[in-house]
Order: sequence, then structure tokens, then C-alpha cells
Amino acid sequence: MINVGIIGYGLSGRYLQAPFFETNEKFNLKSIVTNASNPKEHFPKVNVLSTVDALFEDPYIDLVSICSPNATHFELAKKAILAGKNVLIEKPISDTKKEAEELYQLAKDHNKIITVFQNRRYDSDFLTVKQVLESGKLGELLSYEAHFDRYKPILNPKKWKETNGPSSGILYDLGSHLIDQVVSLFGKPIHITGEKYTQRQGAEIDDAIDIRLDYGKLKVTLKSSLLIKKLGPKYVINGTKGSFVKYGMDLQEDHLKMNMLPTETCFGHESVEDYGKLYFEKDGEDFEETIPTKQGNWMAYFDNLANNILHQVPLAIAENEIITQLEIIEKIKKV
Repeated sequence: MINVGIIGYGLSGRYLQAPFFETNEKFNLKSIVTNASNPKEHFPKVNVLSTVDALFEDPYIDLVSICSPNATHFELAKKAILAGKNVLIEKPISDTKKEAEELYQLAKDHNKIITVFQNRRYDSDFLTVKQVLESGKLGELLSYEAHFDRYKPILNPKKWKETNGPSSGILYDLGSHLIDQVVSLFGKPIHITGEKYTQRQGAEIDDAIDIRLDYGKLKVTLKSSLLIKKLGPKYVINGTKGSFVKYGMDLQEDHLKMNMLPTETCFGHESVEDYGKLYFEKDGEDFEETIPTKQGNWMAYFDNLANNILHQVPLAIAENEIITQLEIIEKIKKV
């Protein structure tokens, strides 16, 4: 069993990670570092620590999960590795590609693993997109458009979320997920263009992005904004044989905020109303096929992480994919 210590007890630590460590038999959620709300209310067996040093000094901790503000990721990850711990980092891994490469090399030098919490690869909608692409029903892909939009005109009360810094803003926050999904599907793009900008009144950080990735015949568009009141399609994918359109967001985060556990039967299931549609032509006639949405499965991320630590199974989130993600982010930052 892998003993886990989490640094931070905000959205990621409390809702997106701790419930999975708690319910996965391969992990033991041993400690949480926080000065905020008491984790024992939901995880009564956990040790509550007030300093990261206390966590790093615990010889029984095998894996440190860093769920603290973005600006702290790089230094905390270095200290964790030097303390002899495997490391999971909430995205982004770091501010820059150079820092990420340093962390990966440091982990190799100390025979430890480091990986990034790109849980959105296991969203219900993206798993369904992968299924459609692998079916070949779209033919040769021509265009892929994905959105990750929200309506949050009021500035985030968490000051660090709104403070301008090297890894602040929607490009690193939601953009990293959109980019990671595309890189996992298609690899490194030939050309990168796009921009980040600020839309909300009084905002200091970028809160909207428009990214375009060129894969030759395939053109990819990624968009995200915090000022979209009426959500459009999450995915619109066109190929030589047809089109796939998918509305609706993965429900796992919502379910976790409702204190549902990942082991519950209905966890991660989407309503029929949000099932995607496949449009194609056959024998001169137009057809429409409803594609049932696959169950969201963030637990698969944690299974892969455990199997890597225990049995050296390759990590699903590969180093080269994270480096490519940061290359794209840095290119957009410079525009």
C-alpha cells in the first residue's frame, strides 16, 4: 500500500484527490498539510499537519501530492523529491518548460517518479471523443474544436487565483487541460498560434484564450472563457465522413462537491440529454446517430499512478506530453 500525504486542502486536495486516495485500496491517505478547514470531518483517520517539513520528514510517506497554489509547485516538488518522495503535482507542473525538465531530471536522479494531475483525460466527454475517433466513423480528421467555458463574472475570492504571476490565469488553469487532451490524441503540433486576453471587469489575469494548433490537414481550435453565459458545444469534430457534436460537461467534479464517492454506482454518469450526436451520410442519405456518453473515470488515473509506483507500469501522463504542453503555453504567453 502507498502512503500518501497531500499538501493543500482546497478544491483539488479536498474534492478532486482525497476521495480517490481514500477509496482506492492501493493507497492509504495518511496526512494532509493544511491550516484551513479540518480534514478530519470527512477523513477521520488522516493526520493533520501544519507544515510541509513535517510531511517531508515522515519516513513512511511514499507519495506527496502537491495541491497548493501554482506558484509553489516547483519549489515544493524539488523539496519532496530531495526528501525521497514520489510526487504528484496538480497542474501546472511548473511555470516553464525549463523548470519542468529540471523536476523530471531530478526525479530520475533520485529514482523517484513525478507526474501531473491531468485528470481531464478521464472525463466522460473526452473518453467518448476518443471512442468516436477510434471507431473511424469520421474518416480522415479535418477539424477538432474543444471548449472549456464557464460563467464567472465575479472575481475569485481566492486572491492567489486572481493575482498576476508566471503561472496564473486561464491559460494554465483550464487551457492546460484542453492542450493536454489534444497532445494525448495527436502529439506535438506543427505550428502554434493564438492569444490570451482579459475580459472581466477589474481582472488582472488572462481569463480567455483562443488557441490554434496546426497538424497539417487537421486543424485544432481550443477556446476557454469565464464569460460564457450560454454554453455551446463542448466538442465539434469534423472528418471526411461525418461530424461529431457533444454538449455538456463531465459531472465528476460536481458529484464530488456533493460528497459523492467515486465508488458509488451513479458516479460520473451523464444524463441522456447530453449524449453526443454523430452526423454522417450513407448511400446519399443523411443519418444521425446518438453516441451514449461513457462513464467518467478519474479513478483510472489513480490506478495507473499506483501501478507505476508498485509495479513500474508506464505512467499514462508521459513526460514528453507535459513538456509539449508547456511549449504550447509558453508560445501563447509570448503573443
